[in-house]
Amino acid sequence: MSATRNARTRWTGGLQDGGGVTSFVSSGLPDTPVTWAARANEPEGKTSPEELIGAAHASCYSMAFAGALGRAGYTAEEIVTEAAVTFKPGTGITDIVLNVRAVIPGIEKDEFDEIAAATKDGCPVSQALKAVPISLEATLG
Repeated sequence: MSATRNARTRWTGGLQDGGGVTSFVSSGLPDTPVTWAARANEPEGKTSPEELIGAAHASCYSMAFAGALGRAGYTAEEIVTEAAVTFKPGTGITDIVLNVRAVIPGIEKDEFDEIAAATKDGCPVSQALKAVPISLEATLG
C-alpha cells in the first residue's frame, strides 16, 4: 500500500516582489500565502518552504516516535515536536533542529534517549532530508 499527497503553489511576479499561494490539494486545508520576504525576513502572515518542511518534519517525527514507543511497550501521554529549519539566502537550508518534549509513563531516561535518537534517523521525513544536518534535543517530562 502507498499514498501520494499533493500540494500546489501558484506564483506570480518576480522572486522578491512576487508572491504565491500554496494549496493543499489532497487534504483541502486552507490555501496559504507564500513569499520570498516570509522566507528571508519576517513571515508577516505568510509561510515559506522552510516552515512547510518544518511542519512536515515535526508531524512525521511525532508519529514515528509514537510508533517506536508503542513497539517498545510504551504509550506517550503527550509528544510535542518543534522543527526549526534554518534558511540562509544564497546558501539554502543549513540545518534542522528537532526539539521534542514527551510525557511517557514508565520509561527510563536512557531508553527514552535511545528511542528518540533512533526515531530522528528513521523518520521518513528525516530520511528524505538526509542532505541537511539534523540534530535532536529531547526532553522527558
